[in-house]
Amino acid sequence: MSNGSPSFPVALLYSTVGNYAALGREAVAGALAAIASINSDERLHIRLEPSIMNATSCDQRYGALTEAAIRSGTRHIIGTITSSGRKEVIPVVERNNALLWYAFPYEGYEASDRTLYFGACPNQHLLPLFDHVLPRAGVHPFIVGSNYIWGWEVARIARELTEAHGGAVLGDRYLPLGSTVCAHLIAEIREKKPDFILSNLVGESMHAFLRAYQTLGCEDGAFRPENCPVVSCNLTQTDLDALGGVAEGHITASAYFDGLDTRENIEFKTAMQSRQGMHQPISSCFASVYSATRVLGLAIEEAGTDDPDIIRELVVSRQFETPLGALALDAATQHARLTPYLARVEENGRFNLIDTHAVPVAADPYLSGPAAREALRPKPFEQGQVRANTLRVIK
Repeated sequence: MSNGSPSFPVALLYSTVGNYAALGREAVAGALAAIASINSDERLHIRLEPSIMNATSCDQRYGALTEAAIRSGTRHIIGTITSSGRKEVIPVVERNNALLWYAFPYEGYEASDRTLYFGACPNQHLLPLFDHVLPRAGVHPFIVGSNYIWGWEVARIARELTEAHGGAVLGDRYLPLGSTVCAHLIAEIREKKPDFILSNLVGESMHAFLRAYQTLGCEDGAFRPENCPVVSCNLTQTDLDALGGVAEGHITASAYFDGLDTRENIEFKTAMQSRQGMHQPISSCFASVYSATRVLGLAIEEAGTDDPDIIRELVVSRQFETPLGALALDAATQHARLTPYLARVEENGRFNLIDTHAVPVAADPYLSGPAAREALRPKPFEQGQVRANTLRVIK
């Protein structure tokens, strides 16, 4: 790469302080690792110039920071974690013909032509999770979540899935984003004795709840993970690093785990050893944001411009090699085709894969496709009867 290579600005918009700061720091680290890989690649003839913007976990700052970045000449925003933050950014990028690169799981029911979605939507996380859990654990969950759109919408879909399988949600409770006061949730769970807990809590709220739930399990064996697990679509390695062994036995769905035995992931982890350390597991936050950022860099290199319309058309027209696998985005919805994985937390604070989909799954953000309609169609079955499904159990 010559010193005269053209430079293109990109904005990294995350919260590295506040309620979900650890996730934000991990996202920034993933983006910077991808930018370093682009800028140091002698086969490429561009440079990405990042500016890091910290929204401090304040929704109102996301839109203002995006406006400021675009005014300074930046046309690509890599960022946001929460859906409330994302929804502050989308009107700004739509108004200014910029692009948002979003790399976290979310609740679906959205498709902006100025957003590229690299995170999983419900048919790629919640539906596979419930397809696994309902026949094995039971059909009477209790739902806890952070009090914003992610918590509300995932709970709504979970309720529909539960009722379609002849079950009932025993409770649906919320905490303000960042709240760590959860004794009342634990008391109600103890009283109602659900089959499992679906947690849509985020950041420090998730951590506080899992610590309290572990205490409950020590007091009453009915609430140990093997008897009443906590399942989620957003528990990450970053959370496990903060929790130690507190989350042992619980289950999560994700498009990436450090332990994936794929060529793409093995090559990625080898390349990241100098940045992450030999034995430090890589989180889904890091890998997903890395993937989105690297796709952006490769698209700019191929197009010879960062024009958002040209980049968008290029990205949805081909596949890119990423740690998540060969990644393709659907031209109609601009959502990534992803492989769902399920993993259980082990005693060592790492995820152990238990289920995977045989092939990548096309995103269905509005749950309007045949597979989603089938999942939501009423079909009672007896507890313990494991239906033939699209996931294969990893022995």
